[in-house]
Amino acid sequence: MKKALSKKPIGLPTRGKTASNRLRRVDNFILLYEPSLLTRTDGLFQRSMFVDLGYGFDARTTLESAERFRRVNPNLSILGVEIDKERVDAALPYADEITHFRLGGFNLPLQPTESVRLIRAFNVLRQYEERDFIPAYEQLAQYVLPGGLMIEGTSNPFGSIWVANLVRKTLESDSSLSGSQWKFEALVFSTNFRMGFDITDFQAVLPKNYIHHVIQGEPIYDFIEAWKRSAAEKSPAKVFGLKQWFAASVQSLASKGYDINLHKKFINKGWLIWNFGMRT
Repeated sequence: MKKALSKKPIGLPTRGKTASNRLRRVDNFILLYEPSLLTRTDGLFQRSMFVDLGYGFDARTTLESAERFRRVNPNLSILGVEIDKERVDAALPYADEITHFRLGGFNLPLQPTESVRLIRAFNVLRQYEERDFIPAYEQLAQYVLPGGLMIEGTSNPFGSIWVANLVRKTLESDSSLSGSQWKFEALVFSTNFRMGFDITDFQAVLPKNYIHHVIQGEPIYDFIEAWKRSAAEKSPAKVFGLKQWFAASVQSLASKGYDINLHKKFINKGWLIWNFGMRT
């Protein structure tokens, strides 16, 4: 678990473009889904970090997350990681005792005493080939404490729509990804309804392990088609608003046999959580 700082980052530079509050809904999802992960102080969690991997051309997403997450844990250590040295240098003036910016890639630049409770990797793997997906996940798994999470996916430029894998660090014998220590917990779809509600919009921001599989015979294709049918069946709910239509479509999708988290605290805020949605 204890890794020395790597000399050569593994990975490729991202485009680096971002916008203020682009990842606010990602953070808010974590705060609603499992706030206890951010507040744990038992064992190695006492010194564990939240890692913002590939934060972009400036430090805003990392600093925004620091503000949100420290409302529940004022002492949370946060690390922004970038593979571009100029981006790291530009962020360093914002560093302090619990806010760090370091040069690195999928081989996270941790000090020997540091470990990770949560990784957010957004708009990072989308530029890679699908064959790079599993190696990247395997590399990142070694830094995360058992019980920790990674949320990895893609958003549109303003964060109004995104889709992400939610994976949990577990024992290798318990893993749902061969050769790794990740267990895929859910595939999460998110919308704030500012672009309306059109299920095809999610296809453009599917994570790397799904985006090329929206074809007949693939589980993600069947899922999206079933959701489209559910939305069409529940279209009369549109008269009550997009949120009500979204919620009705999710309920209908669950009735078709999909394992969906039906807690209203998620659905009413525009999150569909498909449990164990990973292709293996």
